[in-house]
Amino acid sequence: MAERIPVLIVAGFLGSGKTTLLNHLLRNNRGTRIGVVVNDFGAINIDSMLVAGQVDAMVSLGNGCVCCAVDVGELDDLFTKLAQPRAKIDVIVVEASGLAEPRNLIRMVVGSENPRIRYGGLVEVVDAEQFPDSRERHPELATHLRLADLVVLNKADRVSQDRLDGLRQEITALIGQVPVYATTRGRIDPGLLFDEPLREIPRVAEQLSFDELLHDHHDHADLVERPASSRYGPHRHLHDDYTSVSFTSDRELDPRRLVEFLEDPPPGLFRAKGFAAFGVAAERRKFVLHMVGRHIVFEPASWSRGESRTTRLVLIGAGLPADAALARLHDTVHTAAEPLDEQAMLGVWRYTPH
Repeated sequence: MAERIPVLIVAGFLGSGKTTLLNHLLRNNRGTRIGVVVNDFGAINIDSMLVAGQVDAMVSLGNGCVCCAVDVGELDDLFTKLAQPRAKIDVIVVEASGLAEPRNLIRMVVGSENPRIRYGGLVEVVDAEQFPDSRERHPELATHLRLADLVVLNKADRVSQDRLDGLRQEITALIGQVPVYATTRGRIDPGLLFDEPLREIPRVAEQLSFDELLHDHHDHADLVERPASSRYGPHRHLHDDYTSVSFTSDRELDPRRLVEFLEDPPPGLFRAKGFAAFGVAAERRKFVLHMVGRHIVFEPASWSRGESRTTRLVLIGAGLPADAALARLHDTVHTAAEPLDEQAMLGVWRYTPH
């Protein structure tokens, strides 16, 4: 089964730092080929290259990435072009207009019949300095935040620590368990948003990638924490960095408990990926899992020849309580001697595309 290309939507009010974040991803993508879609018109500076606001204008950025400027109504056609195998795109990033309604973009991606793409999440960029005033003038921004799968609290260096903490609490009160990632100048680790490609690429420095975590063959759960880096400025803290948690079980899972975990995720969880073996008598297939924010997808697949029926899951989040998340995952293991009946799969089928 070919890996589907995630479509990541980056939205936020005018001046919040969306293009700055996008430029950072393009400069620090570790060999990932990014298809950039700019949902706006006018002159947009992307990585020192001027992209004219022409409909369906595709410009090579010279590093394997592609940039386009389109109207919303033509996004689906563009997704088809970018998802073609010969384009060799690993992830598609849509930078929404500062005045765009992100709900429409989400519906377009989630409702797409293109079998080569999947929803990669909505990232809402917030200007830490201007948000209180912007929200007062535009109350709909609160609604946009409630749609987000991840909130990037940008320009954190422009406010005091007390104000930053208060703003984080205000946003958390609006959106609940959705992770809030504070940063400056759009500096966010690409590994939080998408995976590194599996092909061989030159590396400046070694780092344990998401896919390496997923295919780790240890018999126990492993925890990897990314330490805070001084290059992110004085407002960076350990709880702002993202955490990757891997979970492996040679025992089959109870699908009902796993679905309950995903529907009520631990705070800060942004993505989950992997595959599971379920302890259901009539179901021997592998179930591939993709979860971004509130969007869950299970896809049945065949086990490879010689592959053990082992569950391997990876969780990624900002401020994710790793120990608590692992404890809850361990509770999803089916411990009874008798296998479960087919009714236990109903929750999984609810999130399986037909």
